[in-house]
Amino acid sequence: MHAGVSPRFRPTLSRGGRRKALLAVTMLTGAVMTTGALFPPAASAARPDPVQKSLNALVVDDQIPSASASVADREGRTRHYTAGVGDLKTGAKVPKDGQVRAASNTKAFTAVVALQLVAEKKIALDAPVDTYLPGLLRGEGIDGRHITIRQLLQHTSGLPEYLDKRAVLKDPQRYYEPRELLDSALAQKAHFSPGAKWEYNNTNYLVAGLIIQKVTGRPLGEEINRRIVDRIGLRHTYFPTPGDMTIREPHSKGYHRDTADSPWREVTELDPSWGWAAGAVITTNNDLNRFYTALLGGRLLPPAQLAQMRTTVPAGAPGVRYGLGLTSTPLPCGGVYWGHGGTIPGYATLGGVTEDGRAVNIALTAMPTDTATEQHAQAAVETALCR
Repeated sequence: MHAGVSPRFRPTLSRGGRRKALLAVTMLTGAVMTTGALFPPAASAARPDPVQKSLNALVVDDQIPSASASVADREGRTRHYTAGVGDLKTGAKVPKDGQVRAASNTKAFTAVVALQLVAEKKIALDAPVDTYLPGLLRGEGIDGRHITIRQLLQHTSGLPEYLDKRAVLKDPQRYYEPRELLDSALAQKAHFSPGAKWEYNNTNYLVAGLIIQKVTGRPLGEEINRRIVDRIGLRHTYFPTPGDMTIREPHSKGYHRDTADSPWREVTELDPSWGWAAGAVITTNNDLNRFYTALLGGRLLPPAQLAQMRTTVPAGAPGVRYGLGLTSTPLPCGGVYWGHGGTIPGYATLGGVTEDGRAVNIALTAMPTDTATEQHAQAAVETALCR
């Protein structure tokens, strides 16, 4: 949760840049453990699997407690990887494809629901926020009559950030109402006029979530679960209900430290309400691969809305572009991959899918504390997609 960094490493809910956009880090000594594959590894003992090698290095060299990955090839065959330990106290193994907090990947889920409502003609992308929530957005330089739904989803609204990372880290189990979070944003001055430029901002998705609830008359989490999770069979993914601070299925514990020299603090259980529409979802690496594959394959949105989602603007880092809750990132081997990624105290995720069906998601059990670790994690994604 770093305000002011590239989107992939945004506060609890991040996404975004290329070699400077990844996920999480942590510390721990030694013990690297590998997991089995769902199909026989192609690499020989003389040539270690490059993905496993990347994860091992993140644990040993970057001192991350654990790293895990799910990699799918063009035929949909999947291999799972793990490195490190799932519990710093006990040394417990990292569960294969364990659950993690998805952080800003949640934005892609929220955007999909909003675009489904566009397809149903219940929301218009270029309608102002006041069409659905009249009078909600008012402040210094802030006027919901001039901010559109598209600008919210694409981070071009100019709204200020609501997230106070110090407050969250001081009391990670505190519950926040969405309106309380919004008030903290509206107490600030607008960052720029709507549409003037791009700036990653969690407040945009907070407002988008409120609009979804107003239009559907149902809780946001219920709509995400019904419209996405149940629809494509993501068996290990859910939007937590209010007050649920746990991770329900097997998982590695999550850790946080303020600097590379700080002691680790376990933060596995936290109240995700402060992430809400921008960062509350819990899932697995494999389910994230399945989600983005289904999305890009047209199983969640009609062609017109998927095309809108993939219509991008420059997103700060070289070559990286942001659509509507979806980012395209260039690959060194050519082409791009589509995804989002995110960081939240205890966990970080990054990855995506290519046009020809390759997919990878990597999860770390801490947020990055330095640029080098971010770059190493991003390189691990590129290694998996460029094999």
